[in-house]
Amino acid sequence: MSVKRQASLWSWPIGGAAVAPLMILDRLIHLVPTREQLAASRWLRWLGPLLLDPRLWRWSRRGVARGVSIGVFFGLLVPVAQIPLAVVTAVALRACIPAAATSTLITNPLTFPPVYFAAYRLGLWVTGETAGAVPERRTAQDRDDELSLWQKITGIGRPLFVGLAITATIAGLASYVTISLAWDWIDRYRRRRER
Repeated sequence: MSVKRQASLWSWPIGGAAVAPLMILDRLIHLVPTREQLAASRWLRWLGPLLLDPRLWRWSRRGVARGVSIGVFFGLLVPVAQIPLAVVTAVALRACIPAAATSTLITNPLTFPPVYFAAYRLGLWVTGETAGAVPERRTAQDRDDELSLWQKITGIGRPLFVGLAITATIAGLASYVTISLAWDWIDRYRRRRER
């Protein structure tokens, strides 16, 4: 592939001029685990040869759209072990493994608190529950009467899980549609430009 053709693959048309906002993708490519790294993972070793199937590493419209939607879904729904769950699901649904693994990073230390707080508030609204009132001043008697930590966590659990399930499902479907439409638009633009 010529250098000119390779550069045009990463260019994006804006106002008639080609700029490269996808250059960020080049920097993020180093975060994508390789086949060998995933195959050596103790969590994924049991997948063996399925994980090394070249079709699961191909960047196609449907595979990438499926992979991103799987990664976003598990990235929002599950706070731990997101990448192994996304990879196992990507293998089962024949999605692009690098896209699934990378898109789980939608939740990170910066996005985790606002995403989970918004999901908790959504869950409160959907379930009709109310947030527990926090006492203004704590006395010795108040401490004895307070709920245990486990009871507080389980009280938060139902609204949080409901909110995360709704958020993850909507975000996963939206990412699938967005990737598919954007991929089609870019393909049409490139075909018109090559004529």
